[in-house]
Amino acid sequence: QVQLVESGGGLVQAGGSLRLSCAASGRTVSNYVMGWFRQAPGKEREFVAAISWSGGSTRYAVTVKGRFTISRDNAKNTVYLQMDSLKPEDTAVYYCAADRTVVLTTRRVDYDYWGQGTQVTVSS
Repeated sequence: QVQLVESGGGLVQAGGSLRLSCAASGRTVSNYVMGWFRQAPGKEREFVAAISWSGGSTRYAVTVKGRFTISRDNAKNTVYLQMDSLKPEDTAVYYCAADRTVVLTTRRVDYDYWGQGTQVTVSS
């Protein structure tokens, strides 16, 4: 069992930056693919970014590529999402997820563990 806890969400103006953290406990996630998803009111939970076990490979949704950066620190059992040039459309609850497969999947059904989410609100 892996427990994931997100933090770092909040209110930010458009064009600003925010860094989310996801702390894992229970078991090491150094051999897990880690991902970030987000869900806005009335919408399905959508893929944002994923990172491989070693951190050597990443994958991003088209909507955030070039603005968001996913990274991980396996020594701290933590994954991060650096969000720059934020837009009001980025407003959502952001979820951290862990996947035991070796593929950088964008499918939420492939992820085994989920955090409780952290709210990100971007004002105009």
